[in-house]
Amino acid sequence: MMKYLSSALLIATTLTLAPVNANENEWTKEAKDAWIDGKAEAVLLFNGNLDSFDINTDVHKSTVTLTGQVTSDVDRKLAEELVLGVEGVSAVDNQLTVLKEKDSTSTISKQTDQAMSTMVDTKIAVVLKSRYLLDTDIDGTNINVDVNDGRVSLTGEVGSKSEKTLVIQMAKNLDDVVSVSEELSIATAS
Repeated sequence: MMKYLSSALLIATTLTLAPVNANENEWTKEAKDAWIDGKAEAVLLFNGNLDSFDINTDVHKSTVTLTGQVTSDVDRKLAEELVLGVEGVSAVDNQLTVLKEKDSTSTISKQTDQAMSTMVDTKIAVVLKSRYLLDTDIDGTNINVDVNDGRVSLTGEVGSKSEKTLVIQMAKNLDDVVSVSEELSIATAS
């Protein structure tokens, strides 16, 4: 009887402790994943070459999933390699999205585009005004030339209808001119 009682007690103890050991094992895995997650976040945060605030990490069974956005393919690969170097990481599922270059540098691109546009506008205005002043058939001293984004605006006074047509056509024929508007008046003979 004692033998049966000992066997029953041993079986009951084993059955009772099995879930505890399973729960403890599951808790250990979750703790390890949390440790890996914290370490991966720290590695990304302290790397001076990445903007890690746009990178999220999620760890399950020692596999780190990276989500978020980076500015280049190099940054995407760098994030993956940094996380792979973390102790305990078994794999990295890199789901990072690479922003288009124009998106990541849109402010710089806009400033550069604006500066280029201003230079082109200035070139158009100088070339056109010079042509009007140097042409012997046109009195360019009374013609004002304004240019904005390749759009030429002519104001002032010309000597004849033919001179007006010539002034407008010279502007239209110039490289980088998008459109020409005019408010040119024809001088009356005194």
